[in-house]
Amino acid sequence: MKKLWFPVLILMTIIVSACGSNSGNSGGAAARSSPTSGNASATASPESSATAETGTESGTGTITYQSESGPVEVPANPQRVIVLSSFAGNVLSLGVNLVGVDSWSKMNPNFEDKLKNVEAVSDEDLEKIIELKPDLIIGLDNVKNVDKLKQIAPTVVYTYAKVDYLTQHLEIGKLLNKEREAQAWVDDFKNRMEKAGEEIRAKIGNKTISVIENDAKQFYVFGDHWGRGTEILYQGMKLNMPQKVKDAVAKDGWYALSQEVMPEYMGDYVIFSRSSAMDNAFQQTETYKNIPAVKNNQVYEVDAKAFYFNDALTLDYQLDFITRNLLGK
Repeated sequence: MKKLWFPVLILMTIIVSACGSNSGNSGGAAARSSPTSGNASATASPESSATAETGTESGTGTITYQSESGPVEVPANPQRVIVLSSFAGNVLSLGVNLVGVDSWSKMNPNFEDKLKNVEAVSDEDLEKIIELKPDLIIGLDNVKNVDKLKQIAPTVVYTYAKVDYLTQHLEIGKLLNKEREAQAWVDDFKNRMEKAGEEIRAKIGNKTISVIENDAKQFYVFGDHWGRGTEILYQGMKLNMPQKVKDAVAKDGWYALSQEVMPEYMGDYVIFSRSSAMDNAFQQTETYKNIPAVKNNQVYEVDAKAFYFNDALTLDYQLDFITRNLLGK
């Protein structure tokens, strides 16, 4: 009977504490999965690391993870992880069990089978989070109720764009006590990406490539660190971004534009992160059909929901998509 009351007592404590504080949103406005919604990527502090406190290599006990805000004692072998911001693919790739994820990860078709029995939760679903009995919570620094989440389970948040996308995976590996596995994936991914990049550059030369996306109101182009394959194309493969895009995204990493000017931002090759839920009638207009990349069949469409993030599983998917389409294999 006492065990049944434990979650209720925690929730009551959180509710009481809420009356005396207002944690609100801790910032991180840039960390969003599109310029108008959820998360695309997140990064960790360069100084972050984990050291063993108790237990053995088998994963019993705890480790101390050096987070951005200081040391956090976390399970050495977490069994019930909740991810509130875009890191589901990192955790899944390292073979760690998830019990709750953000809604954007839940709707990702690449994760559908893996997350079939995993609950969709938000940073405001405190009662639901308690019921899931997490032993570790991971998020971005813009999640709400961080102080309350810490009362439920060890909670670690990251600030967007402090380190690159591959270092972020290593940080998740350290947090989960899976650093060796994370490093092995990074090494293998870099080799595959660089090899494919060499072949693509040999094929297309100095031609440019853009990444665009649409929503209900407008279009977007992206810089070199905003998910959707941009890290692979521009950082890893060193392909050329159109100068107009480079200038436009210099401030925020992305740029919103209208349908009328969209052709000016499309490179020789285009990856179109397309949402089937949006009105895509523009693709039937003469203006769109006369864009050189369209006329040359060099616009490659991909489901936006599968392409948003830059976690390990999504990066593998993006690399395969880019390689197949740009190299035709």
